[in-house]
Amino acid sequence: MATPKLSITKTGLETIAVDAVVIGTIAGTDGIALAPGAEAIDAAFGGRLTGILTDLGAKGAAGEAVKLATLGTITAPVVLAAGLGEVEDAPSAEQVRRASGVAARALAGTRKAASTLSTMDTHAAVEGTILGAYRPSVKPNGEALGSVAFAAGGGTGQRAELRTATAIAEAVCQARDLINTPPNELYPQSFAVRAKQLGEDAGMTVEVLDEKALRRKGFGGILGVGDGSSRPPRLVRMRYRPGKPKAKVAVVGKGITFDTGGISLKPPAKMDDMTSDMSGAAAAIAVAALATRLKLPIEVTATVPMAENMPSGTAYRPGDVLTMYGGKTVEVLNTDAEGRLVLADAIVRACEDKPDYLIEAATLTGAQLTALGTRTSGVMGSPEFRDRVAGQGREVGEAAWAMPLPEELRADLDSNLADLTNVSNGAKVAGMLLAGVFLGEFVAEGVDWAHIDIAGPAYNTGSPWGYTGKGGTGVPVRTMAAVLTDIAEHG
Repeated sequence: MATPKLSITKTGLETIAVDAVVIGTIAGTDGIALAPGAEAIDAAFGGRLTGILTDLGAKGAAGEAVKLATLGTITAPVVLAAGLGEVEDAPSAEQVRRASGVAARALAGTRKAASTLSTMDTHAAVEGTILGAYRPSVKPNGEALGSVAFAAGGGTGQRAELRTATAIAEAVCQARDLINTPPNELYPQSFAVRAKQLGEDAGMTVEVLDEKALRRKGFGGILGVGDGSSRPPRLVRMRYRPGKPKAKVAVVGKGITFDTGGISLKPPAKMDDMTSDMSGAAAAIAVAALATRLKLPIEVTATVPMAENMPSGTAYRPGDVLTMYGGKTVEVLNTDAEGRLVLADAIVRACEDKPDYLIEAATLTGAQLTALGTRTSGVMGSPEFRDRVAGQGREVGEAAWAMPLPEELRADLDSNLADLTNVSNGAKVAGMLLAGVFLGEFVAEGVDWAHIDIAGPAYNTGSPWGYTGKGGTGVPVRTMAAVLTDIAEHG
């Protein structure tokens, strides 16, 4: 992960020594308009900038990036106009974030750049720039964007905003790097090593349970899923404990480093996307380390199960009954519903710490994609905390929607052999909600909890857009970071 070097400058961007200056444009009813912050650049062009951009075909649409040569009107040789789209009163933080991401991607290979977008929202401009400039560490394509100087004038505390936004965006990039690592390189043992390193670098205490410790302690869900692989499972526990914490928060993430479906084998088409089935774990690890770096006044413990779901002579079977950590039994009807099994073990263990809140993320169900598509996460759990998490997600630009957990669905998990089944024993409907109902069976009474299904949003298989490139997105790191910050501020 290499991020651009960022700074705040009071130098006028019309005279700053950089290779390109970024301005914002707006799609207005009467044609393109300049966003706030571009006034000095426009003045250097004699007030003709909108006319020149219009002649170049610019419309100010979201996702648009138009370059023009300055021909000596300003010090920088290039102006890049990044479209914000239609604006009501003022550009939103998400519009600034996406425009900054588009600009950063368009300026890949540029040594020095400057941006006026910070005058509208410094935090969003910084996040968008870092995320838009991201390329996977495993194979960085081409030269990176070297540095960006953000224009001063975005309100008080601009440098503090830059530092915080940089830390958050770098945490997202850490999660992206983990997700984008090929599964032959990222498997439970190597994943645990990387998680341990990230945690200890941030100042956390880290515990790793290997397969022997998991068997000794009775983690039947993690072991059941992992037994089919020659690469045994792990459970990682990362803890940040400040003095006099205002609250205790448990963070859990699904860490299936590759998912074939096991004996209930997935179709081969697009199975390669299952390299992303540990996106929830990547987010949990990254956000726990971030909370430590930000020194949030809350105790944060990440409990992260890691396993590879493979078919073999030692794999668990449909019809098996697993004894989960804590003693509940689960009849396995489908080995491709493995995420909820490893999460159940992790949730029970996390609840032993008696947290005030538990927030968990997982690429859990195809039903999430059917219901909400590729960009909107489904959030389930305790109604008040569920709504709080979904609201924070929307606030930071990670679309999230609160979903119910209907009581009548519990009957679909009844088993004649065990306490419950891992998938519906009846009608194949409401798959996302049923998975949430299953997980709720393992949450301790009195713990406010939220489950975020990120099956679609965690991995972008399409074209880059906004500040999101192809591959791992890092969703929902920013949502979880916002929730932890909100808990630190309000309890």
